[in-house]
Amino acid sequence: MELPPLSLYVHLPWCVRKCPYCDFNSHAVKGDIPADEYARSLLKDLQQDLPLVWGRAVHSVFFGGGTPSLFSAEQIQGLMNGFRSLLRLSPDAEVTLEANPGTIEHDSFSAYRDAGINRVSLGVQSFSNDSLERIGRIHRREEAERAIKSIQRSGIENFNLDLMYALPGQSLADAIEDVRDAIGFNPTHLSHYQLTLEPNTAFYADPPRLPEEDAAWRMQEACGELLRQAGYEQYEISAWARPGSQCRHNLNYWRYGDFLGIGAGAHGKITVPSENTVRRRIRHRHPSAWMKQVGNGNGLAEDRSLQSSERVFEFFLNQLRLLDGVRKDQFEPRTGAAWGEVSGPVSQAIEKGLLKDQNGVLAPTDLGWRFSNEIQALFLP
Repeated sequence: MELPPLSLYVHLPWCVRKCPYCDFNSHAVKGDIPADEYARSLLKDLQQDLPLVWGRAVHSVFFGGGTPSLFSAEQIQGLMNGFRSLLRLSPDAEVTLEANPGTIEHDSFSAYRDAGINRVSLGVQSFSNDSLERIGRIHRREEAERAIKSIQRSGIENFNLDLMYALPGQSLADAIEDVRDAIGFNPTHLSHYQLTLEPNTAFYADPPRLPEEDAAWRMQEACGELLRQAGYEQYEISAWARPGSQCRHNLNYWRYGDFLGIGAGAHGKITVPSENTVRRRIRHRHPSAWMKQVGNGNGLAEDRSLQSSERVFEFFLNQLRLLDGVRKDQFEPRTGAAWGEVSGPVSQAIEKGLLKDQNGVLAPTDLGWRFSNEIQALFLP
């Protein structure tokens, strides 16, 4: 096995209110956030992972949540300073902050830029006030517009807008209008994904009426064509970008790279060539329990080595999300498995017209792109 690129994910779990469709490890704010204590725990948590990554450069940092912009720019800068003292952070590292309209309570985006943030991902979800109300968002169109203009004024040129489609009561025209509005702000990146009902969410327990599958597919196709016409390139199932503006952090996930995950409920993946394996490390989910365990010297709820069949499945699960497909030359170095272990399922996918082998890359066909789950199922352990 060879060492792939390394990223750092930082989980900041609080938000103003839990959205009914959200299955992330997020917690509605009750009183004051223990931000300083949590930040100190993050640095302790990172220190406990350092022996696994000595000397390796970190190419991207991602503050996710929750709503990380509930933390002040001063607190974010303190964390960045701590990361630089503990890690080899690449000079050109991509540093992303997730934010929601209406929750920039501490500082302007200019202050976050000065703290080291050079990319923002803004959770707009829709520009329709009716749609926003139906999916339980606390902001409105006007707040989204103000937040976007604040990003633009800050000098942070690289920013993403999150949009969802197939929302309750949404028509094809509504979905197209959302994308047209987003394009009007000229983001460098746009995430466009279908609303799905995930277990352990309010929507799963009490499902709203969503557009039928064929209607959702028409939304995806029409919105995709609009994005292509505007100069965006699709590089992942739900990700579109201006040329050269793909999210480097997420690309590392999808290419089965390594990542440290710190904070409550964070997941990490670390390659250990000396053991010919990959270790999955998962933190305790609840913030208070995680902080207590970190203080005791170990915030991990789980730490295990993946079996070969698990590594093979994860590799394909991730790389099949990418439009340019699976890189065969990365398979053995990143999984430690021999290509012969997957030659059978690969042949099946090609015979079914789901994949095509092009110069060492297994690229999805148009049929395979639409039915990616069918391909992924071929590689299940």
